[in-house]
Amino acid sequence: MLNEKALLAFVEPYYAEKDIMHNMWHIELVRKMVDRILSLSNYKVDKECLILATYFHGFIYSDEERIKQWLAAQNYDNDIISKTIKIAWESQRNEIPETIEGKILHDAHVLEGGKTYLIVKTLITGSVRGQSLLDTLHYMESKVLNKNYCCLPETIPMCEEMNKFTNSFYEEIMTGIL
Repeated sequence: MLNEKALLAFVEPYYAEKDIMHNMWHIELVRKMVDRILSLSNYKVDKECLILATYFHGFIYSDEERIKQWLAAQNYDNDIISKTIKIAWESQRNEIPETIEGKILHDAHVLEGGKTYLIVKTLITGSVRGQSLLDTLHYMESKVLNKNYCCLPETIPMCEEMNKFTNSFYEEIMTGIL
């Protein structure tokens, strides 16, 4: 049984030092999008593994072993631990998820905050990293534009709308500043 208080106590230190676009607020936005996707569909999912993976996806790549240890200490069996870890990895934007939970979390990670949020996140993250606006826009051109995709029939149109909006924004701002 998911103990959200223990989960938050475990994960919050991992997000405390992250930038403002990748901290606990990011996790909350992704979780809201997970809930939205679930409300649009009738998928049979392991909700507990999906929620756990939502909270772990931001540091799975650096602390997978510590996550496994924590899950074991919470009395999760090896099947649940393995499934949760797989879902967390599948959520990464460059991954091609296999499980339905991985697809939901992946798409929620891509769509967090709605169609305008990708632009805001890119601009703020560039600023936090000390990049100039032009450097951030060049990053957007090479790493963001048309790089996002979703897997589920419910989310593909949302992603297409987000990509179209982001491309339009990019073209307009580049025309205005160059």
